[in-house]
Amino acid sequence: MVRQRGGTAYLVGGCVRDRVMGRTQKDTDIEIHGIPLEEFNEILSSFGKPLTYGSSFGIITLPGLDADFAMPRKEKANSEGGHRGFDIELDPFIGPEAAARRRDFTANALMEDVLTGEILDFFGGMDDIRNDVLRHVDDTSFPEDPLRVYRAAQFASRLGFTVHPSTVDICRSIDTSTLSAERVEAELRKALLEAEHPSVFFEVLREMDQLETWFSEIKMLDGIPQDPIFHPEGDVFVHTMQVLDRAAAFRDKAEDPYAFMLLALTHDMGKIKATEVINGRIHAYGHEILGAELIDSFLERLVSKSSVKQYVKNMVPLHMKPNVAAFNRVSLKSTNHMFDEAVSPEDLIYMAMSDKPVMSGGQPFTGDSTFLFERLDRYKEMMKLPYVTGRDLIEAGLEPADDFSEILSFSHKLRLAGIEKESALKQTLAYARKLRGKNNGKQF
Repeated sequence: MVRQRGGTAYLVGGCVRDRVMGRTQKDTDIEIHGIPLEEFNEILSSFGKPLTYGSSFGIITLPGLDADFAMPRKEKANSEGGHRGFDIELDPFIGPEAAARRRDFTANALMEDVLTGEILDFFGGMDDIRNDVLRHVDDTSFPEDPLRVYRAAQFASRLGFTVHPSTVDICRSIDTSTLSAERVEAELRKALLEAEHPSVFFEVLREMDQLETWFSEIKMLDGIPQDPIFHPEGDVFVHTMQVLDRAAAFRDKAEDPYAFMLLALTHDMGKIKATEVINGRIHAYGHEILGAELIDSFLERLVSKSSVKQYVKNMVPLHMKPNVAAFNRVSLKSTNHMFDEAVSPEDLIYMAMSDKPVMSGGQPFTGDSTFLFERLDRYKEMMKLPYVTGRDLIEAGLEPADDFSEILSFSHKLRLAGIEKESALKQTLAYARKLRGKNNGKQF
């Protein structure tokens, strides 16, 4: 019907790129040329009630249809800057080449006629896809949206592309400080969750000199030395990137994949503060604790979801414990305590598997995940057994008071030690008598 009225409908953007690359398509975007918006609305109305969102962008869809329709538009940067720093004008008659020129990268500037399948390629996008190259379309329009710096890094990591030197150069000159945290996090999230090698995201930003504004803590990892016996791979930045890529193999198993990948990214930030040379050897004692302030700053700047922040803050101090436990074959009580501290014990093991140190010559320091998973199974089984509750203590005659939580904490330690409920109740009551005997002579 669009063609009958003198217009043309084109598949545009990522859906064409993904079709050309043989990748699974997630979104279908269709651009309508040659007829006014009002007329296109009439056409859609014959199939249902059109829904318009982002009215200034002229984006329309139909209920139940997994596709978005849009009109070509002109964009020009204004004085506001950032996400709202554009004046937008819809113009269905500007022509395909002018419409494609406003797009960010040549691979995303392809257009496919929905009826004939003809692909329009005005800027060499097909060659760039064949050569795995990410190249910007236009020197003038590209830097008008600073988010394109992070989109470049994100696409490079997800598509396995190399960013063209001319695009790297132009990205170096772009001020990204006006961006909102939400927009930057969206690109970070795609890289962490969808890239086979999410490290590429940060390596590209480092090449562009664009880590400082939003990822300053990651930049600080660059050049911090590590003991070559345990870390022959190099400095903390290199190590973190390797851990991040290994973690990507486990993220689909993680309780919260995004939080898990952020854990891998931030786990060694404490080495920024803790690294020192003692008797000729490089150490970072206590780095799992000393990084708290840096991690807080990073998460508050970028991460919107409080549960994700809490996950990372809980897990970073624990990240070294599983490999040490496996190497030393520690007691069941010790591994029970370790798992009990973690918001996600399984993820803690996956993190340990991603982070396992390597001795010079490539020999792993440890890697006995079998030991850890067996201990985790025993912990879970132990947590299913009957245990002392607050109700049990009250029924035994213990009156609730300010010290009640401390008494319950003592009973929980007995539970983790594998003490059966009957014996644990007796020991807890004895502990309560002793505690209250010290505290103003309270008895029960």
